[in-house]
Amino acid sequence: MRHQILTLDQARSLPFWRRPIFLLMLMAAGMPIAFFTWSALLNNFVIEAAGFTGVEIGWLHTVREIPGFLAIGVIALLMLFREQVLGIVALGMLGAATAITAWFPSFGGILTITMLSSIGFHYFETVNQSLQLQWIDKKRAPQMLGWIMSIGSAAALVSYGLLVLTWKTFDLSYNLVYMIAGGTTLAIAVFCFFAYPQFESPEPQLKQFVLRRRYWLYYALQFMSGARRQIFTVFAAFMMVERFGFEVHEVTALFLINYVANIFFAPLMGKAVAKWGERRALVFEYTGLICVFLAYGGIYYFSWGVALASALYVLDHLFFALAFALKTYFQKIADPQDIAPTAAVAFTINHIAAVFLPALLGYLWVVSPGAVFGLASAMACISLTLSLLIPRHPEKGNETVFSGPLPQIAR
Repeated sequence: MRHQILTLDQARSLPFWRRPIFLLMLMAAGMPIAFFTWSALLNNFVIEAAGFTGVEIGWLHTVREIPGFLAIGVIALLMLFREQVLGIVALGMLGAATAITAWFPSFGGILTITMLSSIGFHYFETVNQSLQLQWIDKKRAPQMLGWIMSIGSAAALVSYGLLVLTWKTFDLSYNLVYMIAGGTTLAIAVFCFFAYPQFESPEPQLKQFVLRRRYWLYYALQFMSGARRQIFTVFAAFMMVERFGFEVHEVTALFLINYVANIFFAPLMGKAVAKWGERRALVFEYTGLICVFLAYGGIYYFSWGVALASALYVLDHLFFALAFALKTYFQKIADPQDIAPTAAVAFTINHIAAVFLPALLGYLWVVSPGAVFGLASAMACISLTLSLLIPRHPEKGNETVFSGPLPQIAR
């Protein structure tokens, strides 16, 4: 049955649980079980097991982002595998690598396993974003992406909730938690591989490198998003552990609050993007992030307390949840056959800064943690300026406010 190939129209006759949209939802639930459990434990694990400082954590995240920078390799793999198969295999790789993370409690071992899990994560995310934009109708995309994000948040919520309730109560070990979380994601990937037919996208995808001049604003926004996001991903949670002494269950409780909020707010954000458009959604996101990052810096310069830091962490996640507006912006301006190769190119662009920023900023962190967040605020300002170039109704031929009747040249 797994070799059966169905069009999206034919798939409508299947039971709902075997349709493409349910597969997207199931994979969206499977990924955070491994990845976010890994993230929740990471800072405490590396400090306790290997004595990491800001320098080592910076190098770890630089290594973690190398596969994202090489996501363009997905284009080559698509010549050998169907997108759906590649995405499921990558999800399984993420789960397997997460399961054995605690087996190698040294600087070199942690970096090696991080690289393997990162290949799975980034290649899965590249393919998953492509499949979402191919399988979901443009008119329904903002709402459906909001629901998919909500489901992913619910899966993370269950994982984090169990971690908060059981970590201290049962004195759990890092190894046991990583094994359960990674094994669950691996089991979901195996189920997805065998339980679903192969779905044929409406438009055959180009299996070659695609870089088009008319997508320049999308590329620029992706680059800035990757640079800015790295600062938060690497240093915000690390700050909670290093400065305020958060333990595993406390860091996890913070993540828990984030995903409770996302369960309810992500569908509402989807409706907001559908009603108000990508331009307004992204302007709102970047304005909020500027304020959040400035306040993060103030925590160090003015010794503001842990309550504010925790509130900012939650707000930061809510603002970042609007990032799917960038996906729907691209969906509206793109040639349908460009979605898969451009997803790979965009992921590579998104991770250009991610490869060197964490390591460099790790050294800046040792000298001035507040300056790291000040830099993030400056990057959010650039993103805000770029978002103002998105037209109110983007489409092919109307990609930016500067778009006119002149023909677009492919590169």
